[in-house]
Amino acid sequence: MNTKSILIVDDLHPLFIEEVEALGYRCDYQPLIKRDEALKVLSNYDGLVIRSKFLVDKQVLDAALQLKFIARAGAGMDNIDETYAIEKGIKLINAPEGNSDAVGEHAIGLLLSLMNNLNRADAEVRTGLWQREANRGYELKGRTVGIIGYGHMGRSFARKLKGFEVNVIAYDKYKTGFSDEYAREVSMEEIVKHSDVLSLHTPLTAETNGLVNDEYLFHFKKPIFLLNTSRGQVVHTQAVLNAINQGKILGAGLDVLEIEKFPLLAQQQWFEDLRTNGEVILSPHVAGWTFESYRKISEVMASKIKNLDIQTLK
Repeated sequence: MNTKSILIVDDLHPLFIEEVEALGYRCDYQPLIKRDEALKVLSNYDGLVIRSKFLVDKQVLDAALQLKFIARAGAGMDNIDETYAIEKGIKLINAPEGNSDAVGEHAIGLLLSLMNNLNRADAEVRTGLWQREANRGYELKGRTVGIIGYGHMGRSFARKLKGFEVNVIAYDKYKTGFSDEYAREVSMEEIVKHSDVLSLHTPLTAETNGLVNDEYLFHFKKPIFLLNTSRGQVVHTQAVLNAINQGKILGAGLDVLEIEKFPLLAQQQWFEDLRTNGEVILSPHVAGWTFESYRKISEVMASKIKNLDIQTLK
């Protein structure tokens, strides 16, 4: 088999294959491949391309005897054992530049829909209810938006808020000195004290897993609108429902959940309360999944593989 070969185990824009084949790679496009099937053939490949469904754990990495890189079509790397991959000398590539605009716009859409009761008002009118006072909204202008995680996604959201005349503050555990024209770097204490809106854009790590729980929400000084377009495990769903009942959360826009996909999602104790709660807007983990990002992610990954090849040759 060609020594420059890539196994693609999930759906990917065809542009990626065109671009990397021009670099001399042979692509084996198998978006429906099962894990056990992949384990049998991984030793033949130099590159592996995944999305979110394929778990790259120690078993996979040990089976991939000649693997030189793993490319994640998206931003989050939580389905890869990064530490072990790096120990084995495998380069890790992701493409947050490809879907950051999509995530930022989706978060704006969730926020405006929540603040103006658009989903609830639409449903009521369709059933014959015309309730103006019950659907009176809030204006975004003049409010403080707190962002946790100021990487590509957090900055994209902040950039898109610029025209709304809001005060944007941001906290990032993993970086400092990032204040710019869109957001001001602050401590977590300031996020908790000043935020009217809290938007999560952090990766899933040991530190962020379960970050938003009952205790965390208890400390907020003002009722907030909560957005999560990062990872579901960052937020305890039951804690969000509790805070809504207590008046601490005015509305929640959740693109991700601790448990995703049916039928398992419907089996969660909190799901019925979540499903029927009028202060919650749900979307099925699609914040970064647009027609445009589908292509841009492939462009970014192909470009990074090209740069990786150039670095290897130096």
